[in-house]
Amino acid sequence: MKRMADRAVFIVVGAAMALTAAVLILPLVYTIAMSFEPRPTIGPFPPETLSLQWYRKFFESPYFLGGLWTSLLVALISSAVSSTLGTFAAIGLSRATFPGARLLSALFLSPLVVPGVVLGFALVVFFSLTGLDSSFARIVLAHLLLTIPYTIRTSLAVVDGISPTLTEAALSLGANERQALLRVVFPLARTGIATGFILAFAFSMDDISATIFLTDPKVYTLPVALASSIKSQFNLTIAAASIMLILLAIAFIVVLDRIVGIEAVLGKGIYRS
Repeated sequence: MKRMADRAVFIVVGAAMALTAAVLILPLVYTIAMSFEPRPTIGPFPPETLSLQWYRKFFESPYFLGGLWTSLLVALISSAVSSTLGTFAAIGLSRATFPGARLLSALFLSPLVVPGVVLGFALVVFFSLTGLDSSFARIVLAHLLLTIPYTIRTSLAVVDGISPTLTEAALSLGANERQALLRVVFPLARTGIATGFILAFAFSMDDISATIFLTDPKVYTLPVALASSIKSQFNLTIAAASIMLILLAIAFIVVLDRIVGIEAVLGKGIYRS
């Protein structure tokens, strides 16, 4: 009887996993196929032949290319700065012994539980009160606020596993605090830092709920451009642009694998005391 129950649970869990995979993968397969659609509009699936016309139109569109350039620039700046700030914040939180340290940690992570729409509207009001008119600066600051919690969490997970005795040993051997931090803590925490950078970059490239409140006709990100195109003039250039975003993420992971090693980023090389 127990074996039958275990088998039933296994079947139910397997079916749920298969359904989840289908929900995630099938729309992606459909989008990829439609990006090679040779007809001027969406036709029966699958397409009879393949064409690169929508990719050509994407690269010929100043509107989409402008959004792509802004997205890349914002993502690189915000992920680099948030990784740096998140790492230092994680080191400080891991060593904090004063009352209220946990409250401070929760405060740093609070943007994770605030809906993007609410955060975007709040930032519009805040930037209006402060007089910050640059849309690019607004978007970068907003993405910093959105991505720092990810970098803090990933760095904190690694820094907490680094034994304080290693830093003490470095200090006893003549290193100062800065040298111990750069030569002991940072190398051991590199996997968490790299993981946070990846998450920050991916989230920044994909965000639209908060970003859409902060753009203007001249400064906008690619997801905002795609959302606007869906409403104004829907065509399959949007599918090609979506695939470009996926390919960009894959290329970024491949480069990171060459530099750091994807197994290390996923946690295999994380130091544990």
